[in-house]
Formats: sequence, C-alpha cells, structure tokens
Amino acid sequence: MAKHRSHSIAFKRQIAQEFISGETLHGLAKQHDLSRNLIRIWVRKYEAGGFDDEAQAADLIQEYEARIAALERLVGRQALELEFLKGALKNAPRLRSGTISVVAGPLASPLPRMPSDGDRALDLL
Repeated sequence: MAKHRSHSIAFKRQIAQEFISGETLHGLAKQHDLSRNLIRIWVRKYEAGGFDDEAQAADLIQEYEARIAALERLVGRQALELEFLKGALKNAPRLRSGTISVVAGPLASPLPRMPSDGDRALDLL
C-alpha cells in the first residue's frame, strides 16, 4: 500500500502555477511523482482561490500554537513557583503565641495609654 503524503500549500501552489504557465499534466505528474488527478484538483483549488484561505488558516493555526506554547511555559513556571512557596511555607517557623488572622495578621499588642487633659489636671493638683 502506498504511503500517504502530505504536501505544503506552497508546493501545491507551485505545481498549479507551473501547470497554468504551460507545463504538461503528464510531465508534472512524472517529475514530482504525483497523480494527474491530484494536480487537476490543486489547479481547480488554485483558480478558485482555495489556497489563499488555507494559507490564512495555516498561519492562524501557527499563531495559536505559538500562543499555546507560551502559555504552557507560563503555567509551568507558575507551578514551580507554587511548589517552591509551599515548601517555604512548610519550613517557615510558626508563631505559637497569639492568634493570626488571614486578613489582619497577628494581633497587635496593646498601646500604652496616653493621659488625657483631664488626667493631667488631676496630676497637677
């Protein structure tokens, strides 16, 4: 059984252009080891502008694949950072005294009371 080959859009466009410029169907088929019917299909697609749409779609897919690869790298870095921070949290010393609030942090120590004006007047008497 013959191996299925996949040809690039640029190659298909080149074959179609060669046929339109005057190359014979038989000569192209023999030269590139292609089916004559396949060349006819490519020429029809080329004349209908089909390769332009496919080229745009291929470019768009390539853009998406590059973006996906960049996002996968970012996810990988974030996963490493998360694992590092989890390990650091496990090894961090724990505060045993006082309760800790996630929102406010450790409880504040009471401030020394400042005397008011009334207290000063009493001290002077």
